[in-house]
Amino acid sequence: MPTKPQTDKRTELRAWQRMLSGRRLDLLDPSPLDIEIVDIAQGLARVARWNGQTVGDHAFSVAQHSLLVEEIFGRIVPEATTEQRLIALLHDAPEYVIGDMISPFKAVVGGDYKSVELRLQHAIHVRFALAPVIHQNLRLLIKRADAVAAYFEATRLAGFAEKEAVQFFGRPRGISPHGIDVTALPTQDVQDAFLQRFAELDGRRSQDQG
Repeated sequence: MPTKPQTDKRTELRAWQRMLSGRRLDLLDPSPLDIEIVDIAQGLARVARWNGQTVGDHAFSVAQHSLLVEEIFGRIVPEATTEQRLIALLHDAPEYVIGDMISPFKAVVGGDYKSVELRLQHAIHVRFALAPVIHQNLRLLIKRADAVAAYFEATRLAGFAEKEAVQFFGRPRGISPHGIDVTALPTQDVQDAFLQRFAELDGRRSQDQG
């Protein structure tokens, strides 16, 4: 009896997502040409941090978290270049496609999640003419800003005691809580703010280069 030909399971599954811009993004091989900032803002403004387990009338979105991280990064590195601040703003951009998995679930999923995330991050950087590989020092500084943001979100929104937040995210040394607002905003307001901040930084970068 003839055997049934083997097929690649990847060809049997839909591994792309259609965006509202009309782009079709392949998660297995993401093309920079299929990435649009409007899609990133649309997605991130609708992805909830902390799996939605936060106080307030609205979810605290990844878009709002990204704005907060870029603000804190600017406090940590006041001499940062515009490109570095753009990288900070887009540090979680892949989550507009893959969502925001909480750290415990990432630990369960393992390397497959990370490989998809890295491919998307690389494509996003190429699309917006950012360094395709982030220097280790910059990566650590953005990670520090991310941890500081997580500390304030955890203690003000997600029900963490200060001691518990310090255990997981570290103490935000050298960062004044003054001016750090984590009040969750309506989706459209956050989406508009994210697009506006991206446009400001991208325009400033063009001026710097010109």
